[in-house]
Amino acid sequence: MTTMLPPPFRPDSPAEHADRPRISRQGRDIVAERLTADKGTVHLTGIQALVRTVRDRALADRARGLKSASFISGYEGSPLGGYDLELARRTDLLEPLDVIHRPAVNEELGATAVSGSQLAAGAGTLREGVDGVVGYWYGKAPGLDRSIDALRHANLAGTSPTGGAVAIVGDDPFAKSSTVPSSSERLLADMGMPVLVPADSAEVVKLGIHAAWMSRESGLWTALRVTAAVADGSSTVTLDGPPVAPSPPADGHSPSARTLGATLHELEDSRVGARLDRARAYARDRGLNRVLHDGDSDRLGIVCAGAPALAVEETLRDLGSPDGVRVLRLGMTWPLDPEQIDDFAAGLDEIIVVEDKGTFLLESVQAALYESDHRPRLEPARDIGAALPPVLGRLGISHDAPAPAPIGRKALPLSVPARTPHFCSGCPHNASTRVTGDSLVGAGIGCHAMVLLMDEARVGDVTGTTQMGGEGAHWIGMSPFVDERHLVQNLGDGTFFHSGSLAVRALVASGVDVTLKLLHNGTVAMTGGQDPIGQMPLAGILNLLRAEGVGRIVVTTDDVARTRKELGGGFAGALRSRFGGRAVEVRDRAELADVQRELAAESGVTVLVHDQACATELRRARKRGKAPTPTKRIVINERICEGCGDCGEKSGCLSVQPVDTEFGRKTRIDQTTCNLDYSCIQGDCPAFTEVTVDPDARRGFGPRGGPGLLA
Repeated sequence: MTTMLPPPFRPDSPAEHADRPRISRQGRDIVAERLTADKGTVHLTGIQALVRTVRDRALADRARGLKSASFISGYEGSPLGGYDLELARRTDLLEPLDVIHRPAVNEELGATAVSGSQLAAGAGTLREGVDGVVGYWYGKAPGLDRSIDALRHANLAGTSPTGGAVAIVGDDPFAKSSTVPSSSERLLADMGMPVLVPADSAEVVKLGIHAAWMSRESGLWTALRVTAAVADGSSTVTLDGPPVAPSPPADGHSPSARTLGATLHELEDSRVGARLDRARAYARDRGLNRVLHDGDSDRLGIVCAGAPALAVEETLRDLGSPDGVRVLRLGMTWPLDPEQIDDFAAGLDEIIVVEDKGTFLLESVQAALYESDHRPRLEPARDIGAALPPVLGRLGISHDAPAPAPIGRKALPLSVPARTPHFCSGCPHNASTRVTGDSLVGAGIGCHAMVLLMDEARVGDVTGTTQMGGEGAHWIGMSPFVDERHLVQNLGDGTFFHSGSLAVRALVASGVDVTLKLLHNGTVAMTGGQDPIGQMPLAGILNLLRAEGVGRIVVTTDDVARTRKELGGGFAGALRSRFGGRAVEVRDRAELADVQRELAAESGVTVLVHDQACATELRRARKRGKAPTPTKRIVINERICEGCGDCGEKSGCLSVQPVDTEFGRKTRIDQTTCNLDYSCIQGDCPAFTEVTVDPDARRGFGPRGGPGLLA
């Protein structure tokens, strides 16, 4: 992984970005030790556990005598935003096991690439030393949505008996870091993928390994649903030795992508029949679904899976582990085993089905009991702690009251003020999302989306967001029916490479009046600072835009000389002669408002490209010595400052902060968070003072040991 920053901050030989192992002061790579230990107890995050899953499965295959390679592809997105970065950090552990990671331009193409790993053995000739390939696809729920066609084809074609394919789906049931809440089980079941749902890091390791082996055994892709609580959380994992791989099936499925004629019908019959039965048998034989607290006199049953299962266990402990309660903890939520559900329901009066979102599991249990002689009452629940005591009381099951907190223990509220999410200090979005006039505004996916939380006077009348890659296309359906003639659509370069270029083509084809504001900052900032896959330099983006047929293009920048140098002296003229349009203009970011007014007056699709590095990535590069750190600092003389706030209004920078002094309310620049963007000096104020810092002086101390200016 490399970090791509606009010149001159991009190193001549781009260095590895965020993929360096974290080394302790004792020189130990503690995470590597946790990923390679065979016995004992280790602490892993959900993301680290996903990495360990690949390694442990590969080692177990080799111990069985199967030389399996691994192919991993997908697209970053929370709650799996750091998975690709952690894979990159662990290259030294994974490369010897023939693990290949190829991040994809988007989720759909990543799924297609992984499906190719299953066709390698049959359609090609496996290279020496490889008996099969296990494929892993990763993406968050919206990425699953856009990949349905690719994954449906892949699952129909099937998986290799010496390989297997796992779809790692990041679900965000409460929209912690997504534009929509998600629960993907129903969608995965519709494609015919068995669904495994881990509750914590320990189950990620266990079920992640089983997912690959189940896929190999059944000939189906297997989905591993990882929720935000699991991916973002961490837990201890107890290890009792390396896992033992099952032997590859002697009568396994033969994958085929020739989905026409008789072959198509054979594949579909096996997908909904024999292959699905083999997945159920694998789960039953390995005990992935377990009955807990089982007794002959039980009257209440609880069905749960994933993170809600931990809440069920905790609630039962708090209530004194009441007798008469039976629990079915599912590792595989689809397809359910009707015989197991029927046996579980025997003798029960009521079953509570606990889910984090939706009623898919409840409906699956209902379907499994449809022809059963045991039909207890079924109740859905989200909060088992609130739902369980009334049911226990209704059924006459005695239980303890929740234990009071120990004497002497009290809650310590955090003195952290609530803060609306905002762009980082020095972020180019602070300038690029400003609007003028009365045009409607479309928010973009990623950091752009925070304009939904900001003052309309600053960012405009925001119509909302679309799915990734649909930026601006809603205007095609709006424009014929509204008085407003023009839309301003925000778009990031990461989204442009992912799928946004198709939205540009659609806008040009429709003939609507729209200005695309495309931020070229060289990074996918919100998911870990990755490089956009398929990234190209600014000149390449401009070439693509002109090839799509857009009209006037203006590039604004924080450094006109840098941008012109990157484009080359003859670039603008070359574009004009090649495509017959106007020359590409390069203008200072101080002219952003004028440029937007000019483009809004034009007809058709116009583009404003703002060329400025991501402030967070630039700060990181400076700390690592990969980009120069300016010696100029801006401070505010508080005796002169009138506290008008114009510098904060002009810059939108979080480092420009109000402060109460003995002379009244003033403004101060927080030097510890300042990213040296200098946009604050656009404010109309005589209180600015420029200070040149000696880079060789001791950090934080002046020349005589007194307080100094922090860099």
